[in-house]
Amino acid sequence: MNLLRNLLLAGSENRWLRERATKYRFVRRAVSRFMPGESLDDALEASRSLHVGTVLTHLGENLKGADEAEKVTGHYLEMLERVQEAHLDVEISVKLTQLGLDFSREACEKNLHTLIESAQSKRNWVWLDMESTAYTDVTLDIYRRARASFPNTGLCVQAYLYRTATDLEPLIALGSGVRLVKGAYKEPPEKAFPKKADVDENFFRLAERLLSPEARAKGLRAIFGTHDAVLIRRIEDLARSAKVPAGALEFQMLYGIGRQEQLRLAAAGYRFRVLISYGAAWFPWYMRRLAERPANVLFVLRTFLAK
Repeated sequence: MNLLRNLLLAGSENRWLRERATKYRFVRRAVSRFMPGESLDDALEASRSLHVGTVLTHLGENLKGADEAEKVTGHYLEMLERVQEAHLDVEISVKLTQLGLDFSREACEKNLHTLIESAQSKRNWVWLDMESTAYTDVTLDIYRRARASFPNTGLCVQAYLYRTATDLEPLIALGSGVRLVKGAYKEPPEKAFPKKADVDENFFRLAERLLSPEARAKGLRAIFGTHDAVLIRRIEDLARSAKVPAGALEFQMLYGIGRQEQLRLAAAGYRFRVLISYGAAWFPWYMRRLAERPANVLFVLRTFLAK
């Protein structure tokens, strides 16, 4: 299983594969299970149809210039306007590299603050996605600086990294918004747990800290982004034993995965959102989603055989 995961992660970084695989109809049909479409209209329509809160993220990596980062910023500003006009319960999630971090940290932070200020005026949230470990330190620093002025910001942290337990403590002290996920980038064993069982156990230990009395006293908004039914039930049991009310426990799951579990969590009274990704630059994201849950490869194979 680790070998398959590593192959999928390597494929996510392969430009030759990205340029060719996306042209095949069966690949596009397979990805449609996990993505409602490539346009903002598609994402907003999916948000309307789900009848639960959502988080939207516009896919895109490896920007070619700072002008593209400004276009991405403009796209998210349009998204915030349209969400408000349509009275949708939609938050946004963005990568700092989409805002120009590879070209200019100053411009990136300016773009980020523009988005956060717009979201704050609309009583909305902006979430920062965590990328590979090459960006971890700068992402944490930029987030802390933004959080000092804007409480409507949250950060994604990754359970497969050894360092996350240490990184989490100052975030708890800030009373931040934290979305905990397992992690989906290719990282060496000296930086990340190579075994799924160890990642799962670390996820639970981090969940214990996020639901601790100290975190709750700081008003931390803790979100658990996982489709792992065993982990979800362990977290539910943990919350009950800590007397955390159902309405204070929040889960997020990806569009198109585990719909029955999504409905169960929503019906149980937990805060719940579906993360919807969209955009033309979907191939690296899609390969990482398969790597997170290699069982989905079987779905792709069935789609290929049915083409």
